[in-house]
Amino acid sequence: MSTATLSSQHPPLPPRPRAAPHRTGRLFALTGAVVGVIYGYDTGSISGALVFLSKDFQLTEAEKGLVNSILVGGSILGALIGGKLADALGRKAAMLIVAGSYTVFVALSACAPNVVVLDAVRFLLGVAIGISIVAAPLYIAESTPARTRGACVAAYQVATVAGIALTYFVNWGLSDGGHWRWMLGLSAIPAALVLIPLFRLPDTPRWYVLKGRTDKAVEVMAMTDPDADPRAETEAVRAALARESGGTVRSLLGKPYGRAALFVVGLGFFCQITGINAVTYYSPQIFEEMGFTGDGQNFLLPSFVQLASLAATVAAILIIDRLGRRVVLLSGIATMVAMLAVLTAVFASGELRGATTWIGFGAVLLFTAAFNFGFGSLIWVYASEAFPARLRSTGASVMLTADLVANLLVAQFFPSLMARAGAAWTFGGLGVLALGALVFAALTAPETKGRQLEEIQGYWRNGGRWPATTPSGAEAAADV
Repeated sequence: MSTATLSSQHPPLPPRPRAAPHRTGRLFALTGAVVGVIYGYDTGSISGALVFLSKDFQLTEAEKGLVNSILVGGSILGALIGGKLADALGRKAAMLIVAGSYTVFVALSACAPNVVVLDAVRFLLGVAIGISIVAAPLYIAESTPARTRGACVAAYQVATVAGIALTYFVNWGLSDGGHWRWMLGLSAIPAALVLIPLFRLPDTPRWYVLKGRTDKAVEVMAMTDPDADPRAETEAVRAALARESGGTVRSLLGKPYGRAALFVVGLGFFCQITGINAVTYYSPQIFEEMGFTGDGQNFLLPSFVQLASLAATVAAILIIDRLGRRVVLLSGIATMVAMLAVLTAVFASGELRGATTWIGFGAVLLFTAAFNFGFGSLIWVYASEAFPARLRSTGASVMLTADLVANLLVAQFFPSLMARAGAAWTFGGLGVLALGALVFAALTAPETKGRQLEEIQGYWRNGGRWPATTPSGAEAAADV
């Protein structure tokens, strides 16, 4: 159907006040960002709560790992069903399910009478988190104007890091009384409140087109972007959806995109297996092992670590299109390798007091900031650039699964490794994995700064080499 045909079948939309669309567009982005903050908070809140609930429930090291890993296991399931749920019920419905589930399961986790109930509730909370990882960026990207879409999606990532930072300040404030139930349960309040704007907002134009509700898609387009032609934009969405059919895992792994799939899946796995969530989940225990004493100190220090991570994320967003993808990614991973070497030396020295403890703290801070500067800022950029439109969502799902599997391994086995092998061997092992990640990225990551999507996809079709010429117009139109 051409744009002209689409326009001729429907009368022009009545003029709308220009203020309302801008408010609607901002409300979409703001609502998604609030969900990002809640997701970050729920991911990090266990780090403080685990110190106190471990004593109340008398947990072993393996049981501590399970409290974290069962959340990640639920996230894997949620991520696997999140895309289909968002397609079947709608992006808005998926977000309502996420916010409602956060409200219920966070509150239940705060009331858990024993670790068995806590694990069961955290698994269900993990399912909600997995759905949100898929649905929230999708909801934001499909609801905001093209000229602000990148900034709005990036703001969601920043909001997630801000949520993690917030949880450490809350944990610090509640640590004197050991109020782990409040640490876990406080995010139920914003989760319940975000349901109010979600009920009022429409679904995304893309989903309405997916369901054949073109008139509604045009209406929402007009609400969110008053400067665009809503019928032309809707027709562009319809044409893009028509090109996206056939995006199966089998087609992803075969020629000509098998090399791109290996790169994206490997990047997703290395992103987590190098230990970033060991810091997120277990930082109070790490700082205690390092020689810091007192709950106040061990809860406050991770707050500064996450603030540095927030600053690193913002810095990467500001310079990524100036310095290039490889420079940012490789410098971030190289810094992680160096900081893990420092941590290994700190723990191996046995002199965990005075200046040594502060060197260890600086290494943890720089390690976490370097992760968010490199891996954290670039993994979704590469995933979105590596594949044509018909394979993009499938590629992101496969990468996310690899990411969460590695996260599961770290969450489950890190406390046991610390107890049995010792901190020096544990961080040394993570350093070897980070070095492997650096070699992998150096060999496989292309520099895509300033490249059009059809050029990047030509790189992968050409066996990981930049072609002499860009694809023909017909080929590019079929893929992008």
